Amino acid sequence: MVDEASIAQLLGPTDTPDMMGWFGGYEISGIIGSGGMGIVMKGLDVSLNRFVAIKVLNPAMGCTSAERKRFARETQAAAAVVHENVISIHGVDEWNGTPYLVMPYVKGESLQQRIDRTAPLSLENTLEIGLQIARGLAAAHDQGLVHRDIKPANILMSESISRILITDFGLARAADDVSLTNSGVISGTPQYISPEQAKSEAVDTFTDLFSLGSVMYAMQCGHPPFRADTSYGILRRITDHPHRKLSQIQSATPVWMESIIDRLLQKDPTKRFDSAHELAKTLEDCLAHLRQPTVVQLPRIRRIANPYRHLFTALVVLLVIAAVTASVLQWAKISDVTEIPNESPTAASDEALPVSPDNHSSMIWQYDDTGLTQLEQALATLLNETQIPLNGK
Repeated sequence: MVDEASIAQLLGPTDTPDMMGWFGGYEISGIIGSGGMGIVMKGLDVSLNRFVAIKVLNPAMGCTSAERKRFARETQAAAAVVHENVISIHGVDEWNGTPYLVMPYVKGESLQQRIDRTAPLSLENTLEIGLQIARGLAAAHDQGLVHRDIKPANILMSESISRILITDFGLARAADDVSLTNSGVISGTPQYISPEQAKSEAVDTFTDLFSLGSVMYAMQCGHPPFRADTSYGILRRITDHPHRKLSQIQSATPVWMESIIDRLLQKDPTKRFDSAHELAKTLEDCLAHLRQPTVVQLPRIRRIANPYRHLFTALVVLLVIAAVTASVLQWAKISDVTEIPNESPTAASDEALPVSPDNHSSMIWQYDDTGLTQLEQALATLLNETQIPLNGK
């Protein structure tokens, strides 16, 4: 919770009505929000007559050397990424011993607010937003940075244009920077972190792809893929349990969309997309197909190795064995059902062997294939429930 009294202590006096005070050359009109280590205020840049967003260290945390280093790292990380889908940094400075950074003020809402208001989002909107996030992450990854906290609340959506901005690089870290890592400390938002984050293991760019998969999942059904009553329960689900298939929640979900999210939410990082660039290209092609299905074909989506493949093999082998055994039993029963007596030359010429209706009926073998039919049906059901096609709607 934001302590407004602590914020007020940072501000200088102002004579402007409806303003909270001065901060570093900006007139502060209010507090936009807070999170993690910082507080974001809305300020008026008097010299340029424009509103900006000013992020400062939370006064309640103090200004220790560690916090300053982390804040400086965030600033450097955000400033290093220049992309239309990553919020830009206007400037960095210090006011009365408090470091701060200045960003554009985005009038609109966060993706979390959009999800809360209108979820589930349309398939087209999900692809559009996912594509822009993937492009922004690709730019950050090209700079050697991992965001580590991709979630709907960190995605800003402008009112005036259909463009999203990734913000809050508070947890961003250079991929090879371990100097500020605290062993055993879990960073990120529980519902959207990756399995490797949940285990406090080393992370790389694949962790952002998992989080993006969780965000796209939330856009499609209104909630993240892993939920529980406690943070610990969420972490256990992320590390140990598969997510519920989107098609089980939204039956109209295309197979290809479900396959994309399934890949992003793989526990093994190496089974996700190879990079944010690859994901962006896939989403771009899928969006083009959605808009012009008769002109643009779906891209080929690499199939996830089916964990039930060994069970399939065993069932098929069992099915073949059952069929062969049934055939052998059929021929054996036909051979044994009636014993034909030996005919003598004299008896054959005197009278014919009497044939009764019972003799004919006993030679017809009634084959019971109930068990085999049930086995075939069970195999077909299992294949239908677990198969992940490459393409198709």
